[in-house]
Amino acid sequence: MELEFLGTGAGLPAKHRNVTSIALRLLAERNAIWLFDCGEGTQMQILNTTIKPRKIEKIFISHLHGDHIFGLPGLITSRSNQAGDKPLEIYGPEGLEEFVRTSLKISKTHLNYSLKFIEITSEEETLFEDDQFVVTCKKLDHGIASFGFRVAEKDHKGELQVEKLKALGIKPGPIYGKLKQGANVTLADGRTIAGSDFVGQDKKGRVVTILGDTRYTPNTITLAENADVLVHESTFNKHEAKLAKAYYHSTTHQAATAAQKAQVKQLILTHISARYLGKDATELEKEAQEVFPNTTIAKDFYFVTIPFQEKEGN
Repeated sequence: MELEFLGTGAGLPAKHRNVTSIALRLLAERNAIWLFDCGEGTQMQILNTTIKPRKIEKIFISHLHGDHIFGLPGLITSRSNQAGDKPLEIYGPEGLEEFVRTSLKISKTHLNYSLKFIEITSEEETLFEDDQFVVTCKKLDHGIASFGFRVAEKDHKGELQVEKLKALGIKPGPIYGKLKQGANVTLADGRTIAGSDFVGQDKKGRVVTILGDTRYTPNTITLAENADVLVHESTFNKHEAKLAKAYYHSTTHQAATAAQKAQVKQLILTHISARYLGKDATELEKEAQEVFPNTTIAKDFYFVTIPFQEKEGN
């Protein structure tokens, strides 16, 4: 599980930061990419990565401001032109389907795959769940409908220690399946072995919280509770709390306070105003670190691997 930041700017593209888009790379887990927001130029940013558009199976849109959605029609079209033929699911606020289908209709775009829209109709919802992941969302505070997403991976069962079994002369076969399930097994030679002795520790599922634009809100803390990574916007510095409130955004200290209260392991700041260049952007990171030390400010193409944490009780 990895995060790759395709765009980290706020409002409009700049030379040093494109507008918002984040890829959650789940290649090892399900050979897929999940995209969070798709600002203008996202497909151009993808050209500078190893991401293949046909691997994108889900797109989550936090809200309908242009710097978060204007890249959708182009990316959807390119995905079709680049051998993408599997269905694409797009999640987001009401009005998202109308925007996309109108753009495709007027441009007479033909796709080689189907689109499925899941529009968010309540302030709190479970959007998706299978045997690997559950994705939930909550409404944030941004003047228009804006949502944050919590991606929770389900726990991984411990792996069967095959080499340990082979060392005891136990060959592969149906017995391995029984041991993997933790059963006690009596061997042909009369020995009884316990499956629990040959299964490694369980791995606790990882949690990533990715927010749309928002003012400071308790829903952020709920979404991010004990997350491995919290991705939070930081449009303003700590001295501009009044501006942040007026424009429905957050400051560095507000983002860091949310991370602290939610007891996350890592905070990554994004959605940075174009006026913060060089040392000014570094100062934003330092400001957040005053409250929450494990903070990083993302740049375009910033890449982070999310490791497993040892499950409590093992």
